[in-house]
Amino acid sequence: MEISSRTKNLGTENAFVVLAEVNKRIAAGKEIISFCIGQPDFDTPKVIKDAAIKAINQGKTGYVASAGLPELREEIAKYEGKLRGIELDPDAVVVDAGAKSFITHTIMSTTDCGKGDEVIYPNPGYPIYEAQTIVNGAVPVPANILESKEFNFDLDDFKKKVSDKTKLIIINSPQNPTGGVLTKEVLEGIAEIAIENDLWVFSDEIYSNILFEGKHESIAAIDGMKERTIIATGVSKTFAMTGWRIGYAINEKLAKSFSTWVTNITACAGHPNQYAAVAALRDAEKEAEEMTASFKRRRDLIVKELNDIPGFNCLKPKGTFYAYPNVTKACKNTGIKDSEELRKKILEEVGVAVLSDIHFGAKIPEEGEHLRFSFATSDENIEKGTEKIREFIKKNSK
Repeated sequence: MEISSRTKNLGTENAFVVLAEVNKRIAAGKEIISFCIGQPDFDTPKVIKDAAIKAINQGKTGYVASAGLPELREEIAKYEGKLRGIELDPDAVVVDAGAKSFITHTIMSTTDCGKGDEVIYPNPGYPIYEAQTIVNGAVPVPANILESKEFNFDLDDFKKKVSDKTKLIIINSPQNPTGGVLTKEVLEGIAEIAIENDLWVFSDEIYSNILFEGKHESIAAIDGMKERTIIATGVSKTFAMTGWRIGYAINEKLAKSFSTWVTNITACAGHPNQYAAVAALRDAEKEAEEMTASFKRRRDLIVKELNDIPGFNCLKPKGTFYAYPNVTKACKNTGIKDSEELRKKILEEVGVAVLSDIHFGAKIPEEGEHLRFSFATSDENIEKGTEKIREFIKKNSK
């Protein structure tokens, strides 16, 4: 019996691959400081956990409508509409077991398998964008996010990516892995392209509340874009609820299609978990703000520490809990071939785990070598981990 080539060639989220490496070393008794996994290191706020416990004790543990609890959909429409300054209809909201599934639901709802339909996605970017485009029979078209533009697209280059086969544009702001935020000018430029070419836009806004300067700008708030934008987000990052698996997408035209896909694949998101999400959106704003303030302080710390490592140059991330230093000079000074070799060496020799740029897409000419650090960890780990890397670089520099 054979495994399908589609499965054999399916891409993955490399953070989990590296995490497995890390856990194997920890199980063998090695001390590892990990910057590789993208989840808050805080406990879920008590008000949220209490809501789930109450729901369980009340017997709210069975199937619910695939689109999600009406109470949760109403709360999402209010909360996310207020954040973006637009009015959202609860009927446009669909809930699923995490926001990630909506990448797949969107590609399946806007492209046809094997017809050459194209999906433009950010590079570097979340690897599941490309993986799900390929596995669902569409053609991935990377659009480069440039450090030289403070991790924004070059709009002239972006326009060249659009063809008569383009069906969907994927954007992510604030961004994984760079921590960059798309400027209003870039968002307006992408909106103009989408309207002129009658394209859908999947806007991954899962980090919309982990923003360190200014207010969140959503492409959905631009005139003519709400009906063609799929806002994808959830409670995972904002409220330290990654394992609760509650995400949602918002689009009036595609809501029915998304609900059908949920029915086909997961049936519904966890019943008591949806009540926990209601409590998060209603009652945990203070705790979310405190977590974001902590991330901002850690952001300042890790940027300072990274820029003190010879050959590292780190722009200050404007959102998320990721730093994406350029390590081109460090590689050159140590005779290390590239960022992936550097990643492996610092894991093997000093016990610090990070991700390299190749885990997020193809290398961009003239943009150099990069590592990704998740600073969703303690000040002690940030200081200790960066010091270990600093010592390694100094020791091995020629």
